[in-house]
Amino acid sequence: SSHVLPALIRKAHEAKLRGDPEIVVWGTGTPRREFLHVDDLAKAVVMTSQKYDSSMHLNIGTGEELAIRDLALMVATLSGFKGEIIWDISKPDGTPRKTLDVSRIKALGWKPTITLSDGIESTIAWYKSASASGEARK
Repeated sequence: SSHVLPALIRKAHEAKLRGDPEIVVWGTGTPRREFLHVDDLAKAVVMTSQKYDSSMHLNIGTGEELAIRDLALMVATLSGFKGEIIWDISKPDGTPRKTLDVSRIKALGWKPTITLSDGIESTIAWYKSASASGEARK
């Protein structure tokens, strides 16, 4: 009942705590997604409010995509989960690709500064702390 990244973080963290030998992830792992850290988004919104004056839409993103399979492996590694990832191919994959055309925002001189691995690592750290204090939403 959540998006892919928070679901993977929760699954990997909880499986590690329980000592589970595996986690199950929906689909085949082949769909590709783009991820942007919220702090980079906030900086882009501030910058565009000052520099962008057009009625044309403006996509804010990295323009880089990653297969869900690679994302799951990254989350497992960064969370310390050493078990196996099982792909439940009876469940849907969703849209094959979700990547933005970010040419307009890049032309304004903006680019993201937080790498995907750094963003995931900081989110995992927050989630561990929030879970331990009972503040994380299930």
